[in-house]
Amino acid sequence: MSAPPLFVLLCSGEHEKIQMAGMVASVAAVSERPVQVFVSMNAMFAFLKSRQGDYRGGEFSAILKEKGAPDPVQLLQQGKMLGELKVFPCSMAMDVTGWKEEDLVEDLFEPPAGLTKFLADAESGQLVVI
Repeated sequence: MSAPPLFVLLCSGEHEKIQMAGMVASVAAVSERPVQVFVSMNAMFAFLKSRQGDYRGGEFSAILKEKGAPDPVQLLQQGKMLGELKVFPCSMAMDVTGWKEEDLVEDLFEPPAGLTKFLADAESGQLVVI
C-alpha cells in the first residue's frame, strides 16, 4: 500500500523550521511519496531571490550554518528533481507584498495558489504545519 500524499504548510520564517520543512518534504518525495508544500507568511522571505541564504534563527541555526548543513531551498529543489514534489507560494502573501513570481527563487515554485485549494487537496493526505 502506498503512503498518502504529504502536505506541508510552511508559514514560519525561522531557519530551523524552514530546514525541517525542506528535509521532511525532500525525504518524502524521494521516498516516492507525493508532496505539496504551501509557503506563506514569514516563510516567504526565505524564498526571495534577494535574500537567498539569509535565514533568521536561533542557536541551532548557527550550528547548521557552521557545520555546512544543506540549504533548505536546495533540499526542496532536489526533492522536486528526484520525486513528486510541488511547492506553491501563497497567492494572498504575494498580493499583499506586491511580489511577483520572478521575485522568488527560480526552478522551485508552481504558480501561486490559495489556502482554500491547498487545504481542500490536503484532505486526501497527511497535513503537517511548520
